[in-house]
Amino acid sequence: TFVVTINSLEVMKKTFAFFLFVLGLSAMAAAQMESPVKWSYTAKKIGDKQYELHMTASLSDKWHIYAQDAGEGPEPTAFTFAANPLVKLEGKVKEAGKLEKSYDPNFKSTLKYYSNKVDFIQKVKLKSSVATVVKGTVTFMVCDDHKCLPPKEIPFSIKVEGK
Repeated sequence: TFVVTINSLEVMKKTFAFFLFVLGLSAMAAAQMESPVKWSYTAKKIGDKQYELHMTASLSDKWHIYAQDAGEGPEPTAFTFAANPLVKLEGKVKEAGKLEKSYDPNFKSTLKYYSNKVDFIQKVKLKSSVATVVKGTVTFMVCDDHKCLPPKEIPFSIKVEGK
């Protein structure tokens, strides 16, 4: 009977471990469903030591992300750049995409947002020909027709070649 007890205990441990594994996979799948925006980051040379940094948000169907000037209520999209002695920011972050506007009775405000895809562009000038990395964070909020997800802050880094 002692051998049977040990085998039963082993079966229970394996069953419990399998249950935790399945539970973990379910949680990961749910977390991915609640991440309706994918970010990509690139640098494009536009002149001598001048670049555009592209921070592009691609959104799942029926979701939208708010503009930098969103209106009253929701968290606007905002970029913060870490200090880098090799880089000078030129102007403010611009938006390229189909800007939508609509009155939202929940916020009692006309809101500005983007669906599908939006490209946020920051011009920079390098102070030397040395390659560097521009680091920062993007803070944003996404909503669909029924709910909004809490604002998120995501770090990013963009390599700038310098050649």
